[in-house]
Amino acid sequence: MSGGQARTTSRKPLPACHKAQGGTGACNAQAQPGISMAQLKAEGRAPLAVLCGGNGVHKARPAAHSVAVQASAALAAPPDVPVLPAPATPPKNVFVFIEPSPFSHVSGMKIRFSNLIKGLREVGDDVTVVTPCINPPRTFHGAKVVSVLGFSLPFYNSPTLLLSLGLSVRVLWRLLTHRPDVIHVSSPGFLVFAATLYAKLLAIPLVVSYHTHIPEYIPMYTWKGLVEPMWKIIRFNVLMADLTLVPSKTMKLELARNRCRSQRIDVWQQAVDTDVFNPVFRSADMRARMSGGRPDAVILTYVGRLGAEKNLEALKGVLQSLADTPACLCFVGDGPARRDLERHFEGLPVYFTGMLKGEELSSAYASADVFVMPSETETLGFVALEAMASGLPVVAVAAGGLVDIVTQPGVIGHLYASGDYARAAALTRGLVVDEGARVAMGAAARAHVEKLGWQAAIRRIRDQYQRAIHTFRAHKRFRWVAIRVFFTRMLHALVAAVQWLVNAVVYRLDYARRFRPRSTYG
Repeated sequence: MSGGQARTTSRKPLPACHKAQGGTGACNAQAQPGISMAQLKAEGRAPLAVLCGGNGVHKARPAAHSVAVQASAALAAPPDVPVLPAPATPPKNVFVFIEPSPFSHVSGMKIRFSNLIKGLREVGDDVTVVTPCINPPRTFHGAKVVSVLGFSLPFYNSPTLLLSLGLSVRVLWRLLTHRPDVIHVSSPGFLVFAATLYAKLLAIPLVVSYHTHIPEYIPMYTWKGLVEPMWKIIRFNVLMADLTLVPSKTMKLELARNRCRSQRIDVWQQAVDTDVFNPVFRSADMRARMSGGRPDAVILTYVGRLGAEKNLEALKGVLQSLADTPACLCFVGDGPARRDLERHFEGLPVYFTGMLKGEELSSAYASADVFVMPSETETLGFVALEAMASGLPVVAVAAGGLVDIVTQPGVIGHLYASGDYARAAALTRGLVVDEGARVAMGAAARAHVEKLGWQAAIRRIRDQYQRAIHTFRAHKRFRWVAIRVFFTRMLHALVAAVQWLVNAVVYRLDYARRFRPRSTYG
């Protein structure tokens, strides 16, 4: 084609549907001619828009506003429509270092870690437990148990409370061969140092959980001058961890007040098994056992370890103030202070059942009437949660983690100020003499803890593990940059020092001065 020749293009004739629109190339054909929108809605039919490729061939699809209506209808689908679950966090390999052992030592920490191991296994995580234990099981809910040598404390008379240095070739070999995603260790104690050493040597994210408020225990068992060194150890543990878990918000504030790095501290979500601890286990036989055979008794109970740190002697004044009522007190549990307590409460309607487990323990909770908790050193107070799940009103001191449990004083339980035992006696009396108030508060407590299931707590802690892993990876990258900057600066300083030394030597040596060029102006 020559440059001056006119250019011609062949165009296909427009279809009739386009000609009807004045040759604009737009097609507004309706697949449902003559039907209004109101009629379509009345008949439950979706309006259609028509697509035309310019060749007279039409394809129908739902109109845009119809798609939006159908989408909103799908969101409001009835509950019987199957919904796919959200994708879960991928399974993890977790090493859990625990002291004292959850298989032999009875405490709130035992309950928490036992349910943690069980919950992690149920969602498919691979779990290895490292703990000092005399006769450990080989497995626990499918988790491998590795026992390490332990020792007891000379000032705390409890054969089950074993601590450990945790330095073991078996543990190191399993860490090397199984390569966990995260290490979780309980603290304070001795095992936390071994777990920290393993984590740093093998570059594994570290989660430290804080369970026992040792600074409060030290004045009761040892020299109070050890409190500040203990805080230094706690601060070191928090510094080394990628994440520190505490049982309550109160403990988080306590650690922050004592200069621990609060940005790395999070709360381990509360949970309780409301099927195991349930009012249905209330039993006349257990009530007779807890009250010395008095069917009309109003039973006050404490469940837990009998130790000096629990401040159980303070209940004597409360019980004496109720001498004109049918109240009695029952201690469920055992510990190094039991004999002292038996002497302390001699002559009063006080009964000791010893340690109970399983359904007997559930029955003891449910068969009591009021739960009393004078301990001021609780990081959480698991027994208070179990009592509330059993339908009991709680009278507790407003200290430690108990403040995070009795969140609605006067509704689900009562709190009194530390040392105000007259107030404690008055609150307890109100529940003893008024059965209606006692039952109503117990029912409210039960309803409150029914929302605290273990499944939600396991999901939360797995998310917290993931957070620790992300923190570790981020710090690892920044750590590498910091190391490079440090060594670069050191190299520059070394070069500068060598240059200064060479200049000094050259300046001072006589033979060097002879080779200096003389000034042309000299």
